[in-house]
Amino acid sequence: MDNVIAEYQKWKQQGHSLRAQAKHAMETRFRDLLTEAAQIAQDYHQDFGAALKPPASITAFRFKAAAAKTKKAAPVKGVSEKVEKTEKTVASPALAALEKRLDQTRVKLEAAKAAGKPTRNLEDKIYEIEDAIRLA
Repeated sequence: MDNVIAEYQKWKQQGHSLRAQAKHAMETRFRDLLTEAAQIAQDYHQDFGAALKPPASITAFRFKAAAAKTKKAAPVKGVSEKVEKTEKTVASPALAALEKRLDQTRVKLEAAKAAGKPTRNLEDKIYEIEDAIRLA
């Protein structure tokens, strides 16, 4: 009877050890695959200018690219002069947030123009943000 209990405990311990090893291997493989997928998505975006979409079965997964690795779009000449002037006069965090949204929307507008997409909505957003900045 003691022999059966000892064997069972030994078997159970081996199972825990194997389970821990499998868990570690799965976590490592997941991280490796995720890192590779992120790199592929980043390369695709840089080469083709569009974002890869995940499969329909994946409904929510967030990835934030590292700031040092991403390339910024070249600003338009007229826009960069305005941005430099407004960055010097930024006084409050709320105004800084509006300036940031304005810059992002302008970049989106230029990308939409380059792609030949409709720009009316983006132009309206820029107008609204500029109004909010004037009022602030």
